[in-house]
Amino acid sequence: MMTAGSKKGGHEFLDKRIYSVGAVLTLLFAVLALRLWDLQIVHWAEYRQKAEFNRLHPQRLKAPRGIIYGPDPSVVLADNRPACDLVIIPAECRDENLDDVCGRLERLLRIDAPALKDKIEKSRRLRQVYRQIVIKQDISKDDLIRVEEYAYALPGVYAVARPQRRYLLGKTAGQILGYLGEINLDELAVNEQYQLGDLIGRGGLEQMYEEDMRGTDGQLVVNVYASDTRPQLRTDATGQPDIDRIIDSYGRKLKEEPDFRVEPVPGRSIFTTLDVELQAYCETLLEGQVGAIAVLNADTGAVLALASVPCYDPSVFVTHGRNRQRNEALTAKPNPMVNRCFRETYAPGSTFKVMLAIAALEEGVIDEHTTFYCPGFFQLPGVSRRWRCWNHSGHGSVGVVDALAFSCDVFFYNVGLKLGVDKIVEWSHKLGLGVKTGIDLPREVEGLIPSREWKESQLKKLYPNNPWEWKWYPGNTVNLAIGQGEAAATPLQCAVMMAAIVNGGHRVRPYLNKAIGPEVSDSFIGDKALEIVRAGMRKCVEKEAPAPSGTGKAAKVPGMIVLGKTGSAQMVALEQHKAYASEEDIPYELRDHAWFICGVLDREPKIAMCILVEHGHHGSSAAAPFAKQVIEHFYNRPKSENMNVASGRVGHDAKN
Repeated sequence: MMTAGSKKGGHEFLDKRIYSVGAVLTLLFAVLALRLWDLQIVHWAEYRQKAEFNRLHPQRLKAPRGIIYGPDPSVVLADNRPACDLVIIPAECRDENLDDVCGRLERLLRIDAPALKDKIEKSRRLRQVYRQIVIKQDISKDDLIRVEEYAYALPGVYAVARPQRRYLLGKTAGQILGYLGEINLDELAVNEQYQLGDLIGRGGLEQMYEEDMRGTDGQLVVNVYASDTRPQLRTDATGQPDIDRIIDSYGRKLKEEPDFRVEPVPGRSIFTTLDVELQAYCETLLEGQVGAIAVLNADTGAVLALASVPCYDPSVFVTHGRNRQRNEALTAKPNPMVNRCFRETYAPGSTFKVMLAIAALEEGVIDEHTTFYCPGFFQLPGVSRRWRCWNHSGHGSVGVVDALAFSCDVFFYNVGLKLGVDKIVEWSHKLGLGVKTGIDLPREVEGLIPSREWKESQLKKLYPNNPWEWKWYPGNTVNLAIGQGEAAATPLQCAVMMAAIVNGGHRVRPYLNKAIGPEVSDSFIGDKALEIVRAGMRKCVEKEAPAPSGTGKAAKVPGMIVLGKTGSAQMVALEQHKAYASEEDIPYELRDHAWFICGVLDREPKIAMCILVEHGHHGSSAAAPFAKQVIEHFYNRPKSENMNVASGRVGHDAKN
């Protein structure tokens, strides 16, 4: 029988249990309330974004890159075609699935799985997990079908439409146009508007005008169905991607969210000054050689041609399945990726004499009546060494006009000593030698006209305890006077110098983008000096036998006033050449480089040109004949707005 005390104890025990349960429930509700507070108040925006991402899928709409034209819209050098890329969004591919996804893609598409995995992991470190990473560019219809068959096992993998760069001229002007290559991590770190896998300009106009031509990407948001579907891209009857038909893996068109579409802004197009047909002709002339031809409008600086051989086809860098050609372009010797017109320097040789004549006349060191006697060599007082003239028999008594026409070394040895190194450097720079021209192409090299300061700074490093080695000696000036020794210039710099002779003493800035327009200095050469130098350069081309003929006679064009100057840049000392029975026996790499600079005075437009043939022996025989062919072709060719060139066709009907 339960007593009153026991009843009271039982009630107390029951009350304690009720209180305990109530406390637990209260705690649970408190935790739930806190969790709801966290979900709905504190992290509301974050979880809403995640929920929206599950329902709404943003797709990047790539902006079409600006088109590169010739001088007018009928001549297209580079444009775009529809293409399809396979991409992955790292946020949709969990870590535990990553190896399987990358491995499956490797088997399906023959891609590099470790490289893809590395990109995905890098995107996570950079906190770009919602940005697309390109798995394979310009995917084929067959590859797309294979991927769709395994869509269920490829989370985060999508097909995305984009414009594909197309180069229409094959190798013609390839170094001028440049190409597109994938952005690297260093570039990505300083360019937030780019994503992993984006293509950017590499070399040429593509790099120079990357910011203008790339455009601004847009965005399309699609409403993804609850089932595990991923947007894919359907192709049309020709196998090309149908950009307007975004579908899921069951063939259903996904609903586009109209409030979440931002149209891409196309990149800015560029109209160039390039004479494409002339460019192709110059490249054809140089086939089998290593060299360069730069042709400018002498009055404006507009670039008509910048031919450099060997050259490459930029299409190999943007077209799927051309790895072999791509590797060949990147590793071939001599290097086809470098345009020798402005990215290689050479000793200017006797073309330097044109600058020296202008400088000496302007500084009053010589006049048209000044003569020096050439016995075939030159000696400094008290020095046993002899500096040879190329004509070992000598030119006799010679003035500036004949010295230019017959390229007398001894005359210019004397002129160089009278003028002095400081004035030589000053006038070289005035005429554009040893300084960048300012052309709107990347990685132009500067060249060098050695000075007292330059020699001291260089030799101090080699001979810190021998100050006498640092000094500039008269013998240094003798070498410099004929463009030998350490002097180095680009063919484009020599063309700029030639333009000043043709246009009346104005220095021009070469340019390719027509929007830049001419940049021309005031005239800095007097009429008398121009008259004398022009007479010598005209005689160089027009003087014929039986009297001594000009060294540039191979460039003579009947009925035209052509000014010219030959040059040979020594690769080794003349004594080394004497070891060989004939010039043909000299090893290729020891042969002199051949120069020819020229201009046309009596035709419009006036042109200035420089031709460089590596290891061509003599400018008179290796380069001057090319000048004649270019001049005749340029002024006598039939005019056509849409000509076949190289492997492409100029115009919108070109096919790649």
